[in-house]
Amino acid sequence: MRPVRTVLAGALLGTLTLAGCGQSGGTAATASATPAPTSSSQAAGFPVTVQAGNGPVAIARRPNQIVSLSPSATESLFAIGAGPQVIAVDDQSTYPAEAPKTNLSGFKPNAEAIIAKKPDLVVLANDTGGIVAALTKVGIPVLLEPAATKLDETYDEIADLGAATGNKPKADDIASGMKQQIDRLAAAAPKGRKLTFFHELDNTPYSVTSSTFIGQIYGMFGLTNIADKAPDAAGGYPKLSSEFVAKADPDLIFLADTKCCGQSKDTLAKRPGWGGLSAIKKDQVIALDDDIASRWGPRVVDLVKIVDEAVKRAAG
Repeated sequence: MRPVRTVLAGALLGTLTLAGCGQSGGTAATASATPAPTSSSQAAGFPVTVQAGNGPVAIARRPNQIVSLSPSATESLFAIGAGPQVIAVDDQSTYPAEAPKTNLSGFKPNAEAIIAKKPDLVVLANDTGGIVAALTKVGIPVLLEPAATKLDETYDEIADLGAATGNKPKADDIASGMKQQIDRLAAAAPKGRKLTFFHELDNTPYSVTSSTFIGQIYGMFGLTNIADKAPDAAGGYPKLSSEFVAKADPDLIFLADTKCCGQSKDTLAKRPGWGGLSAIKKDQVIALDDDIASRWGPRVVDLVKIVDEAVKRAAG
């Protein structure tokens, strides 16, 4: 998900609010009854049908020409061991460094440019401009893995990618490990003191409510979200006024706009009415990596660890 900010509606809002519709409720993938084309494909679990956001996707053989147009999917693909199978990623896929970044866009996908890469699997987060139908029409399997709206969808999507790429065991291990780590940290977090927080997406400022994927993470640590009382919830991503934040005076402020917009405790202190905020005076402003704070891949665990440390420090 990338730098948000002034293009927030088209980036973070447009991506995150596309719920994980079509995610499988149970097993992420089921094997097709069609005989495998080769013994190597059969050994890797192919053919396979994956239940994705665009419905059941049939993949005949292990893909080796994958194009990822989703930064979160790119991170997941490399984490599960499918990196060598990826030939191109979109212009917002900044992690890991070895990902073959191109000028392909996940927000304004160009079917001809994608087809020119000769992919045998394309992974998307958004079906913009009918791109799924355009690629499917020419016989390219497309896996639509929309922005997760809850942690379970994150685990589901990683499992989907594992099944679709022939890396199911490692994908399942990663998803299981993520869940165990996150659940353990949340269960051990101090919840005696009712702390409030503000998560800033950009310096407009936009924020997130508890109904969102990001908001759910904070809720696991017993934090109260000031954005939940915004006059207009805006689908979970309200634009707050400076006065609203100043009046709420949150105990903790998490900045997800440090890279895109250069925000910090010092820049916040210069905003009208913010210099006296408790979080600023008590040094409880937490700088996040914009990308980690807006993607739903394996690095969600890193975000959870930061929240955990912040809560423990504030509660202490």
